Amino acid sequence: MLNQKMNAVISEVCEGLAERNELVHTIALALLTGKNLFVLGKPGQAKSQAIDLFRAHISGAKQFDILMSKGIDQEQLFGRLDLASIVPGHVSHSVLEKDEGYQKMIRYMERLLGDAARDTESGKFQAASELQKKMEDYRKCLAELHSGVPEMLTANKIPESHICFLDEIFKANDGLLNSLLKALNEHVYTNEGVSVKIPVISFFSASNEIPNFNNPEEKSLRALYDRFDFKVCTKYVEDKANRMRVLHQKQQNMLPPAQAVISLEELYAMQAEIRLVKVPDGINELADNILCELRRKDIPVSDRTYFNYSAVVQAEAWLCGRDTVIPADMAALVNYLWDKPEQSEIIRETIRRLTENPLGDQIDAILAEAYQVQQAFENAADKNHALLALRSQLLPLYEQSVSLKDGLAENDAAAASVDGLISTLETISKDAHAKTAFTYVPLEELKVYKQMSA
Repeated sequence: MLNQKMNAVISEVCEGLAERNELVHTIALALLTGKNLFVLGKPGQAKSQAIDLFRAHISGAKQFDILMSKGIDQEQLFGRLDLASIVPGHVSHSVLEKDEGYQKMIRYMERLLGDAARDTESGKFQAASELQKKMEDYRKCLAELHSGVPEMLTANKIPESHICFLDEIFKANDGLLNSLLKALNEHVYTNEGVSVKIPVISFFSASNEIPNFNNPEEKSLRALYDRFDFKVCTKYVEDKANRMRVLHQKQQNMLPPAQAVISLEELYAMQAEIRLVKVPDGINELADNILCELRRKDIPVSDRTYFNYSAVVQAEAWLCGRDTVIPADMAALVNYLWDKPEQSEIIRETIRRLTENPLGDQIDAILAEAYQVQQAFENAADKNHALLALRSQLLPLYEQSVSLKDGLAENDAAAASVDGLISTLETISKDAHAKTAFTYVPLEELKVYKQMSA
């Protein structure tokens, strides 16, 4: 199972660190969903180490990493212009590399020179000299076909990479912002007016601070910050036993090479499996409840973030070996939804509460109305007449309660809460009947009778 391979990588990376399980898990979610991750923490908290350890477990993926500064220019990230592509009579390196005829001449030249070095009297050097003239003529012909088209040398740069680690990205100069924004958001690089799709799966970055977006000089970095879907905060290692374990590992040089390895093709296959994980309607309802609750608490969640939430919970369900998302998977959204570090615990608690009892507010509202109906009955002098009003008012509340239960995804706590609500409504009805001359009729029977009479 592919999910077992990813979980093995997560476990192995966590073993080499201390108290970084949440970060490592979120790195996996970022790669599985093709989203970007920003790590916030003080210097020396193994932020970069966690990312580097995880990247080392993915084979076949082209990696790019750089420590950003004001001095980093576009060429260092995206490559430089191949001057041969614009000089008349010359041809770019990429054209030569792709032309099979020219490459055959190169291989033949290598053999001739090898033979000439071993036997200077063999005439091989003369043959190599004649071949060099043919190659020059061949290059001129290629130049006639391809010259005048600017090309970039992008080997080992972002446009040819699958995983990119741009450490301290907020130290980038203003001249890079537009290119970085397009790369992070659309995975596209624009060169000479031509937009080229780049194969990057995820961008990672780490820093010990978030820019002050109220500062006019740093305000422009806000858009860059928003392009990181996941955000994780780190702390210094708190548990002494964990500190001793890591200290012992380092002193004994005990950290072994990566054993659990995922190929690039397997990572793509994992992403394809995740897209097939089902998201029930009840989960979308729960996500909407979480969104509304956070906005009521003045925690803004953008529409872009909300409308793309499902990939995160699908990946979480997939990691747990399920083909359908359940409410417990919503916990993975904590580091997807916060914008400021202080919001993370509020979001965590909100998700926990709504996940354990996602219908709490609706249940409370129905109960409050039911108790008002009950109180009106108790205050009535003519109980027989009041019972008819109680029945007519309780029945819609009962129908709402049954509808809540029918729409539930798998959630034992929520189902139990709705069952308790229905039981309370039934008790109110039964107690009222006991104070009248009417025979008690269960609410479910009243509901059926109403449907037959309609």
